Amino acid sequence: MSDSAGFKKRAQADVQSRKVELLEVGHEIHSNPELGFKEFKASQLLASRAETAGFEVEVGSGGLKTAFVATYGSGSKTVALCAEYDALPEIGHACGHNIIAASSLGAALALASVADDCDLTVKLIGTPAEEVGNAAGKIVLLEAGVFEGVDAAMMVHPAPDDVLRPLMIAAGMLDIEAIGNPSHAAFYPELGVNAADVMTVAQVGIGLLRQHILPTDRIHGILVKGGDAPNIIPALATARYMARSVRLANLEPLLKKVTNCFEAGALATGAEVRISGGDKPYADVRHNPDLSSWYGVNANALGRSFPESDGRPSGSTDMGNVSHVIPSIHPFIGIESSPAVNHQPGFTDAAAGESGDRAIVDGATALAWTGIDFALSPNL
Repeated sequence: MSDSAGFKKRAQADVQSRKVELLEVGHEIHSNPELGFKEFKASQLLASRAETAGFEVEVGSGGLKTAFVATYGSGSKTVALCAEYDALPEIGHACGHNIIAASSLGAALALASVADDCDLTVKLIGTPAEEVGNAAGKIVLLEAGVFEGVDAAMMVHPAPDDVLRPLMIAAGMLDIEAIGNPSHAAFYPELGVNAADVMTVAQVGIGLLRQHILPTDRIHGILVKGGDAPNIIPALATARYMARSVRLANLEPLLKKVTNCFEAGALATGAEVRISGGDKPYADVRHNPDLSSWYGVNANALGRSFPESDGRPSGSTDMGNVSHVIPSIHPFIGIESSPAVNHQPGFTDAAAGESGDRAIVDGATALAWTGIDFALSPNL
């Protein structure tokens, strides 16, 4: 048996020996959904499991209370497993971050079992707030130097089906505040300045703008506040909008076009508009070809297959920012959720179902095997 096969057999045995523990972690996080930067239970749970397994743990990494770095070994190559664990408002873990957290934990522990023999240093990095849309956890941790010294970064993300190299595009989020002047809507409407009308004009402008953007661009958002009562001219209206483009270089001009739509609304109504955000956007994901190919072979060995992609953009992630600095992968691992897709309640259910559990075990194993391939390759 080759060194690679022997190490992989040991890593898989480690994952299998911890299967009950890993599924417990995944279900515990799923049952206690926490929003970005508030994932105290999840981060503590993961950090404590890593510490029990012999990892050296630092909490509050990068100045983020719910981030952590758990380190094992002192090898010349350092591989990082990124753990996400934030949930979505109202629909909980409808993006399956509980699966990400548990599979990354399992992969890190399995790699620790062969780290000394493979000349590896293993890091499990707890990365909060992937869903927040701007200045997310990995971006903050990158800026704080938490990823310095990492040679490869990996994670798997649940989806309806397995996808080896999903098209994850750049994204930026804007917070818009329109400020008008209140008045009685029937008695003295001419004295009011309707802040909500700013949003109406902007939404019309964005709708017309869609004719003139790339087919892969995306613009979407919500009206957070539109007023207080129907008989009061709204003095304050707020919205949150995201724009996405295939490349980070294309995102800035697209965000500017969206900003122009809100400024046009302010000009048309006489209201004031304040726009913030978009300053720390998500970059497009660059899948490292070597890591990605190794992961594909390893996932195939576990019985998973990768159908041809239809080229549809598959969302955005701050893992893209990591991938611009460090060789990285972000494959999708299927949980058979169809017809439900990410960010639907049915996906929340699937993330704690039998297929979701299988994704935790397969994800941990495939990532650990990919880490071994990385460790034994001289050429990455």
